Amino acid sequence: MIAMLAGCSHDEENNELQVSSIAVPLISIMAEDVAEHTISSGSVTSDKRISIASRLSGYIGNITVREGDSVKQGDALFRVDPVDVMQAVNQAKADLRDAEADLARYESLLKENAVSKQQFDKVRLRFTLAKSKLTQAENQLQYAEVKAPVDGTVVKKLLNTGDLASPGATVLVLENAQQLSVETHVSERFIAAIHEGDEATVELASLPTPVKAVIRQVVPAADPLTHQFLVKLSLPQMAEVLPGMFAEVRFAIGSRRALLLPSAAIVQRHGLHGVYIADSNNILHYRLIRPGNSTDGGTEALAGLSDGDRIAAEIRPDIVSGMKASGS
Repeated sequence: MIAMLAGCSHDEENNELQVSSIAVPLISIMAEDVAEHTISSGSVTSDKRISIASRLSGYIGNITVREGDSVKQGDALFRVDPVDVMQAVNQAKADLRDAEADLARYESLLKENAVSKQQFDKVRLRFTLAKSKLTQAENQLQYAEVKAPVDGTVVKKLLNTGDLASPGATVLVLENAQQLSVETHVSERFIAAIHEGDEATVELASLPTPVKAVIRQVVPAADPLTHQFLVKLSLPQMAEVLPGMFAEVRFAIGSRRALLLPSAAIVQRHGLHGVYIADSNNILHYRLIRPGNSTDGGTEALAGLSDGDRIAAEIRPDIVSGMKASGS
């Protein structure tokens, strides 16, 4: 029996001496502050979006632009047939002729003392009103031709040639792409952490990398149905960005303590994630972890590791549990 125990002891010593070593560096995992974010979707909008309508009622004689056309300030957009206005002008001219004739007649009667000064003043007032009415009617004619109030692009065409235009009813919509914003909605859960003047990160499909945008406005009233708040951000001017594009906005909403480890230290096997953790003798042992978000700083370990644990900093094809890490 003693001989057998001695033999076992000798085998254990040989096993300890036969532990394989592997040159892999070890790193200590320490808790650190990491930023928390919330992501919301939105759209690129123009700060200058103008609805173009006619001030007159009438049939559209000709629309000279199409959707997608670029226009300059002062360019003709469409013309409304001013039938009603012309009728008003003609009537005002007739009224003015009558008032002018009455005024001339009453001037002669006043000189002959055939009418009182009060009667003459009433006729003169009617002449003045008729003249003013004609001026107003003629001024309406300038609104028959509708021109672009600013430089921009026609993004919507709601009526066509021959349609009836009504005062205030939108015919065209213009947008100026030189001043762009992103509009998105943020949950009431995070809105307290979002402030005007702060920066957020915006991702657009037309851009290879995210861009920084400044929060310009947080509308201080939530939608009663969605309980979300409208947030507007100012974008830098870029030729690749156009109104209507889809955007994802990443807002910083604070920080928390977390364990971060290099993504290169994580092993993936059969859909599971793990690392090689070193004990006090630098012997490596495979341990499953639950990874969280990955950032430039590394991958967060949500479970499986503790503050101060030492792990293999990188994974090599020949690394297995039981090996001794010989790196520093």
